[in-house]
Amino acid sequence: MKNAKLERNVLTNFNGSNLAESDFAGVTAHKGQFKGSALRGTDFSGADLTGSSFKSSDVRGANFDGANLTDCVLSTLDLANASFRKTILVRTNFTKSALDGAKFTGVRLTDATLAMTDLRKTAFEGCTFDGADFKHADLSGQRFDGQTFIGVKFDNAALTGTSFKGATLNNVSFKPGFALTNKYYRMIKTIRFDGAAMDKLTYALLKGMGADLTNVTIL
Repeated sequence: MKNAKLERNVLTNFNGSNLAESDFAGVTAHKGQFKGSALRGTDFSGADLTGSSFKSSDVRGANFDGANLTDCVLSTLDLANASFRKTILVRTNFTKSALDGAKFTGVRLTDATLAMTDLRKTAFEGCTFDGADFKHADLSGQRFDGQTFIGVKFDNAALTGTSFKGATLNNVSFKPGFALTNKYYRMIKTIRFDGAAMDKLTYALLKGMGADLTNVTIL
């Protein structure tokens, strides 16, 4: 039993490895360790990586389509141009990671953390954000048109020119931090909500901040 456990640990410990362009498609590697590794262009499609850590690695252009990233740590690493199509993202942590050119398609981000992250050049298409945390993230110019937000936190996030046209927002927080400043008021006015649907509390919060809620439907 001890030897079997040791073997499993060896098979999931890839810390500090050069694994660029590797094929991990469909593998099961719970609590895998990929810290400080070169994983550029690696294929993780359909893999079950529950509880794994990729901290401080180069994961540019990696394919996570259909992978299970529940409880995974993908913080402080380079995920530029990575693909997340129908990926399982439950309590996945992307804090402070580089996501330029990364694409999230048809995914549900459940209690995922994207705090303190530059998301201006990240693509989100057909996503549902359920309990996601965008605190202190830079979402300037981001387009979330037609997507769904439930219990999401945009507290103290940069949202200049962000679009939520046709989106659904339920219990979404846009708290500015310690106090509402003139700068924050001006930023809120640049957010586009045309055609969005939102619950009464979210509507009241945004209305009190001076957001343009023309053509918004109250749920």
